[in-house]
Amino acid sequence: MTDLEIPLVKNRKGHYRFFEMLPALLSYSMLALPVILSIINVTAAAIFVIIYLLVYITRGIATSIRVLDGYRNLRAQLKLNWTQLVAELQAGEVADAQAKRPKWHYNNLMRLSKKQRIILPDEVLHVVIIAVYKESREVLEPTIRAVLNSEYDMKKVILVITHEGRAGDISEKLAHELIDEYKDNFYDAMAFKHPANIPNELIGKGGNITYAARQFEKYMVAHNIAPLRALVTTLDADNRPDKNYLNALTYIYCSCEDPMRASFQPTAIYNNNIWDAPAPARVMAAGNSFFHITNSLRFHNLRNFSAHAQSMESLMRTNYWSVRTVVEDGHQFWRSYFCFDGDYRVYPVYVPIYQDAVLNESYVKTLKAQFIQLRRWTYGASDIAYVIHMGFFRKNNIPKHSLVAKTFRLIEGHVTWAVAPILSLCAGFLPAFVHPQSFAANELPLIASRVQSVAIVGGFAMVFICLKTLPPRPARYKRHRSVLMVVQWGYLPFTTFVYNSFAALNSQTRLLFGRYLDKFDVTEKAVVSIQNGQRVTKK
Repeated sequence: MTDLEIPLVKNRKGHYRFFEMLPALLSYSMLALPVILSIINVTAAAIFVIIYLLVYITRGIATSIRVLDGYRNLRAQLKLNWTQLVAELQAGEVADAQAKRPKWHYNNLMRLSKKQRIILPDEVLHVVIIAVYKESREVLEPTIRAVLNSEYDMKKVILVITHEGRAGDISEKLAHELIDEYKDNFYDAMAFKHPANIPNELIGKGGNITYAARQFEKYMVAHNIAPLRALVTTLDADNRPDKNYLNALTYIYCSCEDPMRASFQPTAIYNNNIWDAPAPARVMAAGNSFFHITNSLRFHNLRNFSAHAQSMESLMRTNYWSVRTVVEDGHQFWRSYFCFDGDYRVYPVYVPIYQDAVLNESYVKTLKAQFIQLRRWTYGASDIAYVIHMGFFRKNNIPKHSLVAKTFRLIEGHVTWAVAPILSLCAGFLPAFVHPQSFAANELPLIASRVQSVAIVGGFAMVFICLKTLPPRPARYKRHRSVLMVVQWGYLPFTTFVYNSFAALNSQTRLLFGRYLDKFDVTEKAVVSIQNGQRVTKK
C-alpha cells in the first residue's frame, strides 16, 4: 500500500517546507503589491487595483447567481420522494408509467440497465459514525434522533459513537448510556473509546474516527459484511441529517459509475441554533451555508467537508483518514485522489446536514470560538505542500493536466481567502496614501467605491437565501428578532475582514514559520434554554 500519510514534522524538509511556506509568501506579496506599485508607478498601481476589484466583484456576482441556482436545486431535491426513487432504482424500472420523475432518474435507469450493477440499494448498510469529545447530552442526543427520524429503514443502519479517552469518564458514560438507550432502534449500535497518546497521532477528529473505523472493520469481518456494502457517514456531535439524507445517499451511491472510487458530500447548512447565536456568528454561519450551496454546483471544485460519506472499501484502501492533520475532512479528498491515481470524484448530495452556528456561553467567547473555527478551516492551506509533494515528487499515474489544474485551484483558493477582503476594502486607498498629490490616485477611491457598490446586488441574494432557509422562530424570541436577521448583514464587512482574512493569514503565517496546529481545537457547543422565564446559555 502506498504511504498516504502526511510526513512527520521532523521529516518536513527541503521542497516540502518551501511549499508549506508558499501560501503565506504569495498572500503577503499580493498585499504588498499595491504599495510597491504605488511607489514605482502610481498609474500601474491604479490599473492593478481596478482590475483586481473588477475580477473580485465579477466573481461575487457569479457566486450570488450560483447560490440562487443552488438554493432552487436544493429545494427541488428536498421535494422528491426519495424512498420511491430508491425503490425504482432497486427494481430497475418506474412501475407507474404516468408518474412524473426527474429526467436524470430515467437516464440513470437506462444507463444501469445496460451494465452489471455493482451494488443494489437493498444491499447497502449505512454506518453513521458520530465523533464526540466533551459535548453534552443536549447536543448529542438530537443528532441521534435526527438519524432515527430519517425516512429510511433503521434496521439497515449501524450507529457508532466514538469518544475521546482524553475526555474522561463523563463522556464515556454518556456514549454508553445513549447506545444502550437507542441500540434496539438500529441494525446495531456500538461505542468505541479512542485511546489518548497514540504515537505519531495529532490530537484531533481524524485519529478518533480512524480508530472507530478500524474497530468497525473487525466487526465487519466477524459478521461477514462485504466492505462495499458498508457506507460510512461521519458526523460531528451537532450534525443533524435531513430526513431524506440516507435515501438520497443510497440512490447516488448505487447509481454512480464506481462507488469505490468516490465519496459523497451533503450540503452543510448552519442553522440548528441560528436564532440563538449572536449577530456576527449568524452572518458567518449564513455565509458558510452559502459557500456550500454554491460549491455543490462546482463539480470540479467539490471536496470533502465536515460530514461526508465514503464506503468502507474505499476507506480501507486509503488506510482511513489522516491522523496528522486538523483538517482531516478536506484532506481526505487528496488522500483518496492519490490513492486511486486521480480516478476519484466527489458526488454532491443535494440534501442538507444541519449544523450549529458557533455559540458559546458568552458573547466574547463566541467571537473567539468563531475565529478558532475559521483558523482550523483555513489551515487547509497545509494541503498545498502535501499535494505538490505527492503529485510532483512521488511516482504516480495521475494525468498531469488534472493535477496541475487542481493544484492551481487549491493555491489560488487559499490565497484569495486571505487577501481578497483586505484588497477589496483597502487597496483603493493605498495609492493616494503614497501619492497624495496624484490625480489618478485620488480618483481611485471613488472608482473603487462605485465598483464595490455593485456588490450590494449580490448581498440581496444572500439576505434572501438567509431568510428562506431560516427555521421557525422559537417562541422565546419576540418578532423584532426577525428584523435583526436582516439588520445583521451590516456586520458582513467586519466578519469577512476579521474572520476570513485574519484567520487565513494566521494559518498561513503558522505554516510559514513552522508553528503547526498540533491539536484539533474543538468548537465548544452551547445550548440555549428557558429556565424560570430567563434565557440561559450553557454547555
